[in-house]
Amino acid sequence: MWPLFALVLGLVVGSFLNVVVHRLPRGESLAYPRSRCPACGHPLGPQDLVPLLSYLALGGRCRYCRGAISPRYPLVEGLTGLLFGLTALFYPPSLEAFLVFTFLAFLVALSFIDLDTYELPDALTYGLLFLGLLASSLLTFPLPFGESLDGALMAAGALGLVAGYGGLFLRRFREGKALLPVGPHQVHMAALLGALLGPGVGMALAFLAWGLSARTGRPVVLPDRLTLPLLPAVLLLTPYLGLDLLEALKGSLLAAGGLALAGGLYWAFKPAPPEGEEEPVAMGYGDVKLLGALGAWLGPYAFLALLLAVFAGAFLGLLLRQRRLPFGPYLALGGVVALFFGEALWGAYLGLLGL
Repeated sequence: MWPLFALVLGLVVGSFLNVVVHRLPRGESLAYPRSRCPACGHPLGPQDLVPLLSYLALGGRCRYCRGAISPRYPLVEGLTGLLFGLTALFYPPSLEAFLVFTFLAFLVALSFIDLDTYELPDALTYGLLFLGLLASSLLTFPLPFGESLDGALMAAGALGLVAGYGGLFLRRFREGKALLPVGPHQVHMAALLGALLGPGVGMALAFLAWGLSARTGRPVVLPDRLTLPLLPAVLLLTPYLGLDLLEALKGSLLAAGGLALAGGLYWAFKPAPPEGEEEPVAMGYGDVKLLGALGAWLGPYAFLALLLAVFAGAFLGLLLRQRRLPFGPYLALGGVVALFFGEALWGAYLGLLGL
């Protein structure tokens, strides 16, 4: 009965996620008003809201105006139900299972919002991040707290640096505009200083630059054309600098992730900066926050999720001949695969290497 219960629960939660996907990007209340037909605006009764069954019984059309209902609604419900049912095969009835249900519900909502808007709401990315850290702190699930925190910072730092190098390449190595008081420049600076001086000092100096920028009203940062090329050089020269390569890399990612997530949280509560000339970007920072959240739940397997997301996104991008794709759904897909099968995939890979 447990998998059946999980499946039905997933269908019900999926029905609510349809409301989240539709209303949250618009800044509307999730509780009021009642669900309505998007075509005629007629309030929907309980008989219209039974997951999957109402859609099938009505033939995919509104009971009141006979307008077509988007297949997105039963898709979200069915997908959530299947994911919850899959969870029941891996976890017995427990608090841990319901935490995984919550993790999956966040990923479904984020994926479909990103498909619609090319944005990942901070309320969901940071909600998923803090829930993972809180669960780790109180329950040591999904990971011990130290591993969860390191996973979040390192994953966010890695993707923040990918975004930085991609943006520098797209700008043809021209210097980008620095955000006030904090932005990607501080992330890149923290990465370099974290590699050289350790994550604590790297973060502290980058936070100091943030504070000075806020105080003076002018960006106090190192240029990207200096920090980004110097970082791989420092990592290559670690034997000659008296540093350990893995420790330097870890320090770089931890410091960068700390600035990326703290800076993102700052902008979540502040008005967006005035728009100037739009600069080319390789990746939005919503993806950085999402991967940081996955790191809090998956630890080092967040990098497996990223790898799977890159391959899936590249494959579908080539197949559909699209140059611009929302990356959030692919990160979510990678996160689901890494959660359930990450250990098995990693073991199979090591087996191929003979390790």
